[in-house]
Amino acid sequence: MSVGFIMLVHTALDRATAVARHWAGSGCPVVIHVDRNVARSDYDEFAQGLADLDNVRFCRRHRVEWGTWSMVAATQSAAEMALAEFPDIRHVYLASGACLPLRPVQELVAYLAARPRTDFIESVTTSDVPWTVGGLDRERFTMRFPFSWKRHRRLFDAYVKVQRRVKYRRKVPPGIVPHLGSQWWCLTRQTLSAILEDPDRATYDAYFRRVWIPDESYFQTLARLYSQDMQSRSLTLSKFDHQGKPHIFYDDHLQLLRRSDCFVARKIWPQAGRLYSAFLSNDPAVTKNAEPNPAKIDRLFTKAVERRTLGRAGLYMQSRFPIDGFENGRTAGQYSVFEGFSDLFENFETWLARSVGGRVHGHLFHPEQVQFAGDEQVYNGSLGNGAPLRDYNPRAFLTNLIWNTRGERQCFQFGPYDQQDISWFIACDPNAQISVITGAWAVRLFQSNRNFSTIRREAAALQKIEARHVDILRSQFTKARVRIWSMADFVQNPMEPLQIIIDEIAPRGQHRLTEAPVMADLRGFGQFLQNLKNQGMHPYLMGDFPVGEDPGTPPRERRRPYLVK
Repeated sequence: MSVGFIMLVHTALDRATAVARHWAGSGCPVVIHVDRNVARSDYDEFAQGLADLDNVRFCRRHRVEWGTWSMVAATQSAAEMALAEFPDIRHVYLASGACLPLRPVQELVAYLAARPRTDFIESVTTSDVPWTVGGLDRERFTMRFPFSWKRHRRLFDAYVKVQRRVKYRRKVPPGIVPHLGSQWWCLTRQTLSAILEDPDRATYDAYFRRVWIPDESYFQTLARLYSQDMQSRSLTLSKFDHQGKPHIFYDDHLQLLRRSDCFVARKIWPQAGRLYSAFLSNDPAVTKNAEPNPAKIDRLFTKAVERRTLGRAGLYMQSRFPIDGFENGRTAGQYSVFEGFSDLFENFETWLARSVGGRVHGHLFHPEQVQFAGDEQVYNGSLGNGAPLRDYNPRAFLTNLIWNTRGERQCFQFGPYDQQDISWFIACDPNAQISVITGAWAVRLFQSNRNFSTIRREAAALQKIEARHVDILRSQFTKARVRIWSMADFVQNPMEPLQIIIDEIAPRGQHRLTEAPVMADLRGFGQFLQNLKNQGMHPYLMGDFPVGEDPGTPPRERRRPYLVK
């Protein structure tokens, strides 16, 4: 006989019965502590279900509460009974009622028999542990914690605050250095008995009674005094998330648990019948004789934590309200925003869709309605073209559009006529490619047949809107890929910037443009800008359009553009 088990049970008594019977039936004695919070009738039924096993004992019951000394007291009572009642055991393995053996018991017995003086307990100093949260790493040993963190959270926090304010510090008993680690250990009889029979045990118990979560530090600290050969690791697979809560294993984790090579795993869902039926056997066919190595599946747990904390890029989690700057990316994929192109070129959306082979929308943030490609009224993800619903949450509208069209690049038009609430969101999105021809909105006014005084007022208002938008795009906080041309510079050589934009949108194509979009007729545009100046407005965003020298207008018939390399 080489190993005995201590089980700390407080729920799922039927599953604990099956596990205890499995261990006891394999020749390993079991001492069970049942939480005093469990009803007496349930306790009697649980004990009666194991009464036929002569190597199962029930120790004195304690009312156990998380994070308090009661957990250590329960373990001490069970350990003292195990050492006294079963003198032949060499190792004592601490487990919970939610634990499940993953490998045949005989394999664990053989593993420990080959290491008769080795203690398996995770024990590291506070400066080396990455899992402590909230600043209570060293402070858990230098402050007093008389209040329950779960039942009296306000008192707990207030008392910690007071101690910090008065700079209260407890003295650590001489001769020990506080260590932390998992509470699920496997200690030799020599080490465990030395801890329980230590002459200074009363001093240590009094100190750790007011330590926060002492079950993660009591045995981990005192084992350092007596262990002859300590392996600072646990034989139990126990994983925790970013909040310190244990991962729960379900039926679909069967293959994952088998790959871990650990002897025991926690925490198992009580309804995981497939796991219990698969592992509660001593079938020699599943014997591995492998070293326990939970690191083999750490990568999967790391991914699970990242998925839970960050989510998928561009998908806002339903479990909590979105927090600005905390989400894993603003949108799910890359998209392109064109500002001024549909004003300067005729049927620009059609030409762009043909050039890149993608979906090109009109003005998605038009004040009257959403201009989806193809004049669709309802788009992917049941997004409607109604402006009021879009304007209720323009960020959600854009992120939903990009998420629901993953794998297909979206392109849309934007300008000073549109709703501007989305400007900062797009500018700070690394997935956005923004191409701007400043002042191109004036082409629409130039072609309109309205009173010039009305045109001047509208031009002044639009220029202010675009100027503010351009300031945002040039901000130090902008993360989008932004290209800005003045209209005068762009019309001098439109093919070069168009080729750059197309290459970025469709890099796999690697083709040169063979067809140019038809540019609007700009004859007289320079005089139009001069008239605005004469009326008291300064149209500076368009660039320098000399009066009487109209920019060259590309011919309307299709012909191969001339490109300068």
